[in-house]
Amino acid sequence: MKIKELNNYIGFGIAGNFAHHLDQAGEAKDFINVVVDEEDAPKGIFPFYAKDTNSFLNIFPLSDNKISIPNDQSYKIQVEPEVALICDIEYNENKVSNINVNYFTAYNDCSVREPAAAKISQKKNWGKDTKGISLDFIKVDKFEKDGIMDNYAISSFLKDKDGFHEYGKDSDIKTYSYFHEKLKNWIINKLNTQEDFGPLENLSKIIKENNYPKKMIIAIGATQYTDFGENRYLQKNDEIYICLYNKNKYTYEQIKDNIRNNNLNLEETSILHQIII
Repeated sequence: MKIKELNNYIGFGIAGNFAHHLDQAGEAKDFINVVVDEEDAPKGIFPFYAKDTNSFLNIFPLSDNKISIPNDQSYKIQVEPEVALICDIEYNENKVSNINVNYFTAYNDCSVREPAAAKISQKKNWGKDTKGISLDFIKVDKFEKDGIMDNYAISSFLKDKDGFHEYGKDSDIKTYSYFHEKLKNWIINKLNTQEDFGPLENLSKIIKENNYPKKMIIAIGATQYTDFGENRYLQKNDEIYICLYNKNKYTYEQIKDNIRNNNLNLEETSILHQIII
């Protein structure tokens, strides 16, 4: 897979699918009027790339090696360590009827914290090379309990002139609030029914504008930050690492030591390494 091959995928992300992340990101207030089915339910889905939409969303933002941040110092940019699902979409009478999850990979849902924006999508795509995706795709055997994804954890780190730092809390993937069939069914429902309200947008309209795309990338939510990550915005020359790793093969300390030493060719991992420019 080459990065340009993802140009034909529509890109979505999920807000609020990991406990306390929105509070740490200062975004919980944006969703105060959004009604959810359960207390721990995600808040909604946002678009980050839709090539046939007549807006900023038609700019391809994905990179597997760099993040471009604005020179304007008023912009505060933060890493969001996530898992992305690589999917096929099926339709029935112009409604999403099913999604098939084929692969998962490390993802950086890099986000603007300041200045404020009316829609989540405006914080997610501010131009070329503003999001991150690892091309180390891992095949999904089944998107169900006891599938391969249950063996994986996600960790993230930042390297700068002062050293090597833990950025997001090391977290089991299966601790997402919604996962497996529950998440899949929720995604299908939201793609068909979500309306333009508050920070969210009408997704069925975007899907129609893009001629009912058959391929989708969907990032399923950012993990909690460490104390360092919660308060550290990106600066030029920072290096960031997001790693999905098989817990049956590696300990967290082994992953941290390998990444600190820039040993990124590890089996049964998906590693995203980006330099901030």
